Amino acid sequence: MNALIAIYPYKFEGLWVFDDEKVGLIQEPFVSGADEIIERMTQRIAGAERGFRLLFSANPFPGHMVEFEWRHEESGGNWYYCADLKQEGWLCPALFRYFATAPERIYAKFEAKGG
Repeated sequence: MNALIAIYPYKFEGLWVFDDEKVGLIQEPFVSGADEIIERMTQRIAGAERGFRLLFSANPFPGHMVEFEWRHEESGGNWYYCADLKQEGWLCPALFRYFATAPERIYAKFEAKGG
């Protein structure tokens, strides 16, 4: 598994979704707070609704913007909290396409596709 992962979320019919054919995901939606976090984090990215790059890792990396701390499991997914945003979001079981177990922390960077 990669240490640093890139996905390219975009809006489809009002939902933030992403495709990653390498792991068998097409139009996988972000819901239950994760969508609201994306809205906040992409406010300054022109055209984010047409697609942006989301880099994430279980380890800190240069330029990461936010840190999410694991809270608890629910419905096969996991809740994470971001102290900087004072917001919680649920990541569905698709998380396990990238990690063998739910990481204690997830570090992320939201940027324009070419950025």
